Amino acid sequence: MTDEAKQKLSDAGVDLEGALERFLNNEAMYEKFLKKFLADPNYQELTAAVAEKDCKRAFTASHTLKGVCGNLALQGLYHAISDQVECFRTEKFEEGAAKMPAVAEEYDKIVATITTVFP
Repeated sequence: MTDEAKQKLSDAGVDLEGALERFLNNEAMYEKFLKKFLADPNYQELTAAVAEKDCKRAFTASHTLKGVCGNLALQGLYHAISDQVECFRTEKFEEGAAKMPAVAEEYDKIVATITTVFP
């Protein structure tokens, strides 16, 4: 991974040092899993559940996405979604749904970065 790629990931809220530690400093493996993140269906499931006002599905999708973000050290998205997960966990649907713009912004930022860094 180039220094430029590392900088772009860092700028997008990735804790690259923590991520690489978790991936035993195997940059190729980490890159592989970042690319797989682009196909992860949980964000789309979350947006659908929120649109349908399904708190249980929204919780499941947001909680799963939070775990994926934690494992990949996508800190910006992880922090945005963590608050949302707690809202859905406690069945405060409207409060959790209101956090979608912040979650969407972080999601779009990391997706754009990954697709730019690893075309």
